[in-house]
Amino acid sequence: MALPERILESWLAAPCGTLLIFVPFLGGDRLALTAITTLFLAFGLLFLVRIREIADSARDVAFALLAFVYVPFLLMHLIMLRQTEYGVQWLLVIMLIVMTNDSAAYYSGSAFGKHRLYPMVSPKKSVEGALGGLLGSICGTLLAKFTFFPQLSFADTLLTAIFIGILGQTGDLFESLLKRSFGVKDSGSIIPGHGGVLDRLDSIIFAAPATYYYAIYLFKG
Repeated sequence: MALPERILESWLAAPCGTLLIFVPFLGGDRLALTAITTLFLAFGLLFLVRIREIADSARDVAFALLAFVYVPFLLMHLIMLRQTEYGVQWLLVIMLIVMTNDSAAYYSGSAFGKHRLYPMVSPKKSVEGALGGLLGSICGTLLAKFTFFPQLSFADTLLTAIFIGILGQTGDLFESLLKRSFGVKDSGSIIPGHGGVLDRLDSIIFAAPATYYYAIYLFKG
């Protein structure tokens, strides 16, 4: 059954979700939680007064909640991370880990991949590729330590590379899960040949909050 058209909700959700990412510029974590709560309550009321099919209402509300939590809420951690000490360095570490992970996973998977990692969600990914990606993440984090982020200890280097590397791969799988669930090949057409903007951000979306909480709770500097 086709999803009911929600033109008004879609037009409102897109700018609200985009603006939500930048809420941390205006205040701390408490303001971010307040903004998410307000948006959910407002859209809950909107769905309530604009009932189309009562049987689809719970699903529509769930989609709205996912839309605000999955991309805006997780990505806003990049802004919060930037505001921490060594924020610029941490952002560069995320990019290095994600890029080295993706590249190493692709080449090691192409060369040695024999065991499927999660065929139901992503048939082409292999266990060998995932392990190669984690090795790439370690190399990327070591590069950060010996160049622009000497404050990282070797324990930080290993922990962040593995922890963020695994979550980055998980983010990629989660986005594949959503695409397969909706029966689409790409998440959008803005970037031709790359599967859409979400395909370029899926690893970062999961890596951002992990890096932020590591930086504020575990990193000693």
